[in-house]
Amino acid sequence: MPKLSRSLPNAPRVIEIVVFPSVQLLDVSGPLQVFSTANDIVGESGGASPYAPRVVAQGCGDIVASAGLGIAAGRLPPIDAALDTLVIAGGEGVQAAAADPALVDWIRLRANSARRVASVCTGAFLLAATGLLDGRRAATHWSLCDELARKFPAIRVEPDPIFVRDGPVWTSAGVTAGIDLALAMVEKDLGRTVALAVARYLVVFLKRPGGQAQFSTALSLQAAEDKFGPLHDWISAHLADEISLVILARQAGMSQRSFSRHYTEQTGLTPGRAVERLRVEAARQLLLESRLPIKRISRRCGFGSEETMRRSFQRLLGATPQDYRVRFSS
Repeated sequence: MPKLSRSLPNAPRVIEIVVFPSVQLLDVSGPLQVFSTANDIVGESGGASPYAPRVVAQGCGDIVASAGLGIAAGRLPPIDAALDTLVIAGGEGVQAAAADPALVDWIRLRANSARRVASVCTGAFLLAATGLLDGRRAATHWSLCDELARKFPAIRVEPDPIFVRDGPVWTSAGVTAGIDLALAMVEKDLGRTVALAVARYLVVFLKRPGGQAQFSTALSLQAAEDKFGPLHDWISAHLADEISLVILARQAGMSQRSFSRHYTEQTGLTPGRAVERLRVEAARQLLLESRLPIKRISRRCGFGSEETMRRSFQRLLGATPQDYRVRFSS
């Protein structure tokens, strides 16, 4: 068992995870398991449990998650009861929850008793309804970043980070990112040694490489397959060639201005960014599936140089090509 690197609190830190009908199950179970495993790790080292995690909701009885599984939740506690961390889960039912004035008011007032407040995935919409995210940086699921920014213009929505910490307010990206957020909290509270032990036990990265944009790129391009599918096929077959806006527009049979506008509307990416990400995706596959030297892969995928490919990998995946191959190649 790891040697504890940081002194533990005298009493367990109370963590309340707020749920509602049609909550996303992993938004709840992911962070809950992280805190529970931290208790196990510390307990096996002879320490007292550092956390007292609880799931709470309006009313009583089971809350049925969107996956159909019932969650036994306690009642919402008094707003001034002892509390360390308040976590707002997300899910299909979050918009209905955000429209409930009683729940929104309770969260706003309950936050005054907390050392920190957090949301997981689309839980940011419920947290935003309280006004607690106004003027702050925040994350949510990549597919709903634009909607969050449109509904709550006072929030600085960041589409790529796995999680964002702005003072005492933490927000995470989509679904499993709640695990990353909870691990970061454990590291902040108990030190890297305990957090790393928790991550190893759960078989996850303590800090996963890259942001959530790496997961959204392919889906964004797929959304435009009806209109630009043949173009994407052409790009994939010509990655080693020069691919300029002029060439792309000609291939699509459109003027440069019209092509740029329509392509960005369909994919959410400029043509140049899309080409870069397709090149990164092709290089990523070659790194995992072949033993080709990185220099050769960079030329084959159209980067021109290893340094150019390294910069693209760092920006989009948060890792160098060499690190990516070491981490993920079998």
